[in-house]
Amino acid sequence: MQRASVVFRASGAAASRFSVITNSKRPDAAADTPDAPSTPSAVKYVENKFSDSKYTSSKPADKPAFDSDTAANGDLASALFNPAEGYLQGSHWSTSFQGMATEPFESRISDVLMAPITESEIEIKPDGLLYLPEIKYRRILNRAFGPGGWGLVPRGAHSVSGRTLSREYALICLGRFTSQARGEQDYFDDGGLATATEGCKSNALVRCCKDLGVASELWDPAFISQFKAKYCAEEWVTHAVRGSKKRMWRLKTRQWEYPWAKK
Repeated sequence: MQRASVVFRASGAAASRFSVITNSKRPDAAADTPDAPSTPSAVKYVENKFSDSKYTSSKPADKPAFDSDTAANGDLASALFNPAEGYLQGSHWSTSFQGMATEPFESRISDVLMAPITESEIEIKPDGLLYLPEIKYRRILNRAFGPGGWGLVPRGAHSVSGRTLSREYALICLGRFTSQARGEQDYFDDGGLATATEGCKSNALVRCCKDLGVASELWDPAFISQFKAKYCAEEWVTHAVRGSKKRMWRLKTRQWEYPWAKK
């Protein structure tokens, strides 16, 4: 019958950690120490409660990234990601919502995120959809949280529907779950899948940023109408090869590019 004992070890002022020893008594226990109650074959462990910040439950500062004894025995994967030591508890961002809606970000960060967008940076698609290039969103996040202070985490595998690739992502900022969205990208052949995966990620980032108020004007019907009237033009253009005509949008500061031309 399998038996389990829990050993508590000092780990500085942060907290105590524990390990689970199965099929034997603790090696440092006295001979007359009673055995722990028998447990099911799968020994369950309790979440480690130590935390270095108010939003994360990552390993304490004095805990090494891996157990050198385990690594020396050749089991490097177990040493790096050993759930029994609590390394992944509460910080597995593929499923966690940790830190969600705990409190607002500080005013400096909020001011950067919700600052009015520069009109000269706005683009328009031929179908009339206004957008901000995704690199602009990354720059805003970098200004708000600093490079390395935010990240986009996959929340599942890629999905394919026809020729559309999609994937769910979560936006993590300063160790807090902030938003989640599904990005999508069309592709035309298997050779374009790598580019499509990157486009899918960027699309998810743009959608996640809506919850932070980034470029919120682009979803405001009044702003869209005013911007188009002031800066955009809708014209009939002809395809240079097929000869087909189509009504399309452009910025007034731009000219039509091949294969489209106004005739």
